[in-house]
Amino acid sequence: QVQLVESGGGLVQAGGSLRLSCAASGSIFSINAMGWYRQAPGEQRELVAVITSSGSTNYADSVKGRFTMSRNNAKNAVYLQMNSLQPEDTAVYYCKLDDASDNVRRVSWGQGTQVTVSS
Repeated sequence: QVQLVESGGGLVQAGGSLRLSCAASGSIFSINAMGWYRQAPGEQRELVAVITSSGSTNYADSVKGRFTMSRNNAKNAVYLQMNSLQPEDTAVYYCKLDDASDNVRRVSWGQGTQVTVSS
């Protein structure tokens, strides 16, 4: 079983910055990718950024140039540096881990951390 713990959310004014952290622990298989997703009230959960096992990153168009995802393999942790935050970035941000062992692929989610951007 895998546990994902996010931290770093909070309330910030438009134009401000926040840094989210996600630490994975437990019985982790071979990691395929880790990602950040967000869900605003009344909206579907959407991809924000993902980093693969090779270290390549992909971002949603809405956050390109403002958000940066990084990782610390030794700590099984990922981070999301969010700059130039806007009210439309307000959402619960979730960390996702995609790992696999033999023929088993597993997806795990964190509990989420609230990000609120005031105008």
